[in-house]
Amino acid sequence: MSTALITGASSGIGKAFAEKLAAHNTNLVLVSRSEEKLNQLAQKLQEQYKIQVDVIAQDLTEADAAQVVYNSTKSKGLTIDLLINNAGFGDYGDFAQRDVERHVKIVQLNVLALVDLTHKFLPEMRQRRSGSIINLSSLTAFQPMPYLSVYAASKAFIVSFSQALWAENRNYGVRILVACPGPVETNFFTEAQFPPALAGKTNTTLKQVVQQSLQALERGDSMVVIGGISTHFVSRLSRFIPRKTMLYFLEKQFKA
Repeated sequence: MSTALITGASSGIGKAFAEKLAAHNTNLVLVSRSEEKLNQLAQKLQEQYKIQVDVIAQDLTEADAAQVVYNSTKSKGLTIDLLINNAGFGDYGDFAQRDVERHVKIVQLNVLALVDLTHKFLPEMRQRRSGSIINLSSLTAFQPMPYLSVYAASKAFIVSFSQALWAENRNYGVRILVACPGPVETNFFTEAQFPPALAGKTNTTLKQVVQQSLQALERGDSMVVIGGISTHFVSRLSRFIPRKTMLYFLEKQFKA
């Protein structure tokens, strides 16, 4: 039986991945800050699917957080076959006027923790010549986003990083996928402190994100864009519209 480690597993996309994989007889390691939520989810999945679920309550923005997570899996004797780097958050607003600590934490969680965790588990996958990694990015990765500047930049990093790793590792039997969903039915807009008038409509379900990500991973794709026609259209806009024109339009659209 294989084992998947999921970050940001207590809610949203991470929780949806946990539920889907549990239903397919996959043991789980759930990582999040909220130990209470993780324990509740772990108990539910263990009872329903008779799998092993381990919980690691860890704030991934803390120094050496990835090492703590890795050491915990080693102490439990676990081999991670699938790593899902899902944890992340955003922040809406004029960069110069927002709390710099919040922006630093976005980089720490969305970028640094993802890189560190990947580097902890990838070498063992290569040595075994098997294993998979799914990194969660976003539709915002495909263009600079005024008033979401750090978040969008972090998601662009994830796309570039993940696709490079796909190329480096495809001959080692290790699959790497970056998933780029459009707006999803989570509490992202609330946590990012979007003004109500700008909180976008969600056109992508949690089920779609999980199902299409796992299907793309199975196909050996390096990237999957998830959502309706409008999502795929937006992901390609930067190929046809001059960057300056796009930035002018986006700044007008997203300014509160």
